[in-house]
Amino acid sequence: MWRAGSMSAELGVGCALRAVNERVQQAVALRPRDLPAIQPRLVAVSKTKPADMVIEAYGHGQRTFGENYVQELLEKASNPKILSLCPEIKWHFIGHLQKQNVNKLMAVPNLFMLETVDSVKLADKVNSSWQKKGSPERLKVMVQINTSGEESKHGLPPSETIAIVEHINTKCPNLEFVGLMTIGSFGHDLSQGPNPDFQLLLSLREELCKKLNIPADQVELSMGMSVDFQHAIFMKASSWSFDGLLSWIGPTCAASQSLKALGPCLT
Repeated sequence: MWRAGSMSAELGVGCALRAVNERVQQAVALRPRDLPAIQPRLVAVSKTKPADMVIEAYGHGQRTFGENYVQELLEKASNPKILSLCPEIKWHFIGHLQKQNVNKLMAVPNLFMLETVDSVKLADKVNSSWQKKGSPERLKVMVQINTSGEESKHGLPPSETIAIVEHINTKCPNLEFVGLMTIGSFGHDLSQGPNPDFQLLLSLREELCKKLNIPADQVELSMGMSVDFQHAIFMKASSWSFDGLLSWIGPTCAASQSLKALGPCLT
């Protein structure tokens, strides 16, 4: 997951998207040459932003959007203008989900993915609620891992990763497990080497795929914040795919991470 901040009210959404995508391509270019050139997916986080901004970004080609709060997502996704003007929109829920809000989340139009499954009980509740909705497609879900062990962050301890993924794959027929998500600790100094939280998520995927016989390119990783999204892309290159999150605080043409910080990780 990565989020770009540092906004300027004088610049438009189209400029913001172009700037971030340029940074993404620069980071992709630093990936090892022997790995597939897989394009990261940008999820533009639209929390607190008006429907008109979502529509503007959609008009510039953005299709995937993320929200942190169930009620705000339901209201925004149900907006008549968005329903009419953004027929191909895909909504990701990226906030902490309480079980009492599951049914409300399942009612969101064009809900595409839930990135924050963090317990077997929550997975079961989501599975049951999605079944009652009667959708012909399974709901895509990610499992959130607390790689840093911080009490302030949600997510499962790493040791429980395999058990919950196996539960989803065998006991939740209405859900499609697609990846792992972590935020990780803030402020890692890249001059000291790769982010250990990113490395842990990579190793968890390797262990998961080996024990459950899942192809690695079928398990996405969502990791990082605005200050380290380019590093996250580079780390992801070693493991085939990347699911990114861009957090808007207003229109911007700048992401805050310098490519120079990737230097220590390229040797």
